[in-house]
Amino acid sequence: MKVTIALLLSTLCFAVLNAQCPEPNALKDADGVKLCARMFEHSNIYFEQSCGGEYLDAYPGDDVPTIPRKWNNRVSSLVVARGCSLTVWQYTKKRGSRSKFGAGIKYRLKDSMQGLFGNWENSISAYYCVC
Repeated sequence: MKVTIALLLSTLCFAVLNAQCPEPNALKDADGVKLCARMFEHSNIYFEQSCGGEYLDAYPGDDVPTIPRKWNNRVSSLVVARGCSLTVWQYTKKRGSRSKFGAGIKYRLKDSMQGLFGNWENSISAYYCVC
């Protein structure tokens, strides 16, 4: 019985340690400033392993018609703060397909359709974030 409990606890701890996506209601930068959204370079089929790698923070009111070159077509998962929305475009200068993400966690942008055949994984080139 003790072995079973120990295994269950270790599995639970391992799952918690792998959880990387921040909660939408607690989305803040390193200085404690409220964020509108956080965009991550990695996603995973296992949700608890998404939101990994480097990230790009979007603050309330950020209007970015040309995402920094390093981030162009690189975002694979994202978190939008409660009460906020993130509008993204396929091409710079807010051209091409557009999508609006409400508050919550998008573990895999691969699951978010863009038009009839595409998806939003590695397809964001501009954004506007509002709270």
